Amino acid sequence: MGYLDFMKKSDGWSEKELLDYQTKRCKEFLEFVYKYSPYFKGFFDRNGFKPSEFKHLEQLKQLPPFTKENLIKYNDEIQTNYQFKKLFISSTSGTSGQLLKFWKNEEWDSGTRAAIFRGYSWYGVNPWDRNGYLWGYNISQKEARKIKILDKLQNRFRLFSYTQSEIEKFARNLKGAKYLHGYSSVIYEVAKLVNKSGLKDDYDLKMIKGTSEKVYDSYQEEVKKAFGLKIIEEYGSAESGAIAFECPEGNMHIAMENVIVEEEDGQILVTNLLSKSFPIIRYRLGDSIKMADPNYKCPCGRAHAVILDVQGRLGEKIIGKVHEYPSVLLNIFFKGITTKHGILLNYQLRQNFKGLVDMDIEQEELGNGPILEKELRNYFKDDIEFTIRYGQNIHKMDGKLKNFITTLKN
Repeated sequence: MGYLDFMKKSDGWSEKELLDYQTKRCKEFLEFVYKYSPYFKGFFDRNGFKPSEFKHLEQLKQLPPFTKENLIKYNDEIQTNYQFKKLFISSTSGTSGQLLKFWKNEEWDSGTRAAIFRGYSWYGVNPWDRNGYLWGYNISQKEARKIKILDKLQNRFRLFSYTQSEIEKFARNLKGAKYLHGYSSVIYEVAKLVNKSGLKDDYDLKMIKGTSEKVYDSYQEEVKKAFGLKIIEEYGSAESGAIAFECPEGNMHIAMENVIVEEEDGQILVTNLLSKSFPIIRYRLGDSIKMADPNYKCPCGRAHAVILDVQGRLGEKIIGKVHEYPSVLLNIFFKGITTKHGILLNYQLRQNFKGLVDMDIEQEELGNGPILEKELRNYFKDDIEFTIRYGQNIHKMDGKLKNFITTLKN
């Protein structure tokens, strides 16, 4: 049975079937890692962990979490010495300032794609259907020509620059496409231009998928207006693989056949059961998440565990005059603005000096008083002074959108 066929079959499994499968695969995976990864053999021994005695997923908690720094520092020792028939080089984007390169075995690669393509099937989309891709970079004409050849083989087209003529061409091509995908912030920016320029058409899209970035509520109205659908979310990373995919009911279901997800102190830990070439075990991805209650039943009928929200990337801190604040609080703060006042705002903050933050807001100044200013004072007191500019263009269309940029060392 192929990977995708298996994923479609297990899509209807009960919670018990999924957990039993996870436990069985986890034991096999850990035994393999102990035998073939020099680093993890020593790591398991130092922690008194015996894969041969693994019987329950809770036993994973005997191992301390792993970080990206660990993966980079011990890269060669972590890589297994098993002779795989096929390996693929993979790397992270390096947006966190830490570039990680590693070898990925074929099962890992195929299983990840199968998890994603199963999500496509929930929307009646096939991987080979014509699709538009928005990835956010302006590149040279030479590079663009190479990518266009690869895109043609995948029935895909994309934007290489964000001029009016290129956007109009992309909008025309989208007329015959079945799905649109890419950076959620870029999808939003193109939707704004489509609406503003009168390029809106009767599209036949079945799915719009945001990936590599958080999908903010503030994007949805503009995207629906332009393309007729909201953005759904795919969650994962290069090193963790595909973690979860949003179902038509709006819940992100974990691909439990491939990964084990733990929530520890509000942070996600990922164990990838397919990562035999470069083991990913209890990996602290760096995101703050909120899991659904274990007893929650999604209306779609799937028993796969649900991530309610990926609240943001941890790590960088906003430095106040006295206190420090994790930048993930920004997402929580602006969600509170929406809940309390019914206002959706897109934002970007920059900090170059302790206790001082520049805040750019895309929307024009709020007509019903200084709501944002008051809420900032309530939240941060006098610890941070904010300079707010409304009506700003916060996306430079040169890659992922960073909501917080700092030059201060944490």
